Amino acid sequence: MDNLNLSILEMTYYYLALFSTLLFIVKTAIFVFTGGDSEVMSDFNTEVEFETSFNFISLQTILAFFMGFGWIGLACLKNWHLNVWLTGLISVVFGILLMFGTAYLMFLIKKLNKNVVKDYAKVVGTVGKAYTSFKSQGKGKIEIEVNGSLSIEDALSRENDDIEAFSPIKVVEYKDNIMYIEKYKGEN
Repeated sequence: MDNLNLSILEMTYYYLALFSTLLFIVKTAIFVFTGGDSEVMSDFNTEVEFETSFNFISLQTILAFFMGFGWIGLACLKNWHLNVWLTGLISVVFGILLMFGTAYLMFLIKKLNKNVVKDYAKVVGTVGKAYTSFKSQGKGKIEIEVNGSLSIEDALSRENDDIEAFSPIKVVEYKDNIMYIEKYKGEN
């Protein structure tokens, strides 16, 4: 009779681990391909959510708990031959550890998805290079550092001559969301 209960318990741990692992993989794939912003995947949160909030209780972390709980429980019973109570305790602790780990990883991943606001007013006086050729008083693209990151931006030339691609340029004005450039002649 005791072996029958243990067999049923092993099967319970196995199916719990298997289904939660499959759902965890599907949920992770959805998170990766949608960026985690889809309302279809709405995780329930117990606090106000900011852009990079740490959400301990979510569908992803609950699935991680059951996945860890099931696999470690099965290993404790089948491979290590531990008793039911010790198996339950180890399974709960391991499941909670996986919950924390998953929540922390999701927190780190969400931190990577930050919106950078470029402050173009600070680019006046910055030296870069023409990314495309500019006709006299024409429009083109420049390569310039904005907020510490190299960026390709639209600009208008203030020169009466053409500016060749990859020539050094200097931003002389930023007005009405437009960067105005001139050829960079070097420091005099």
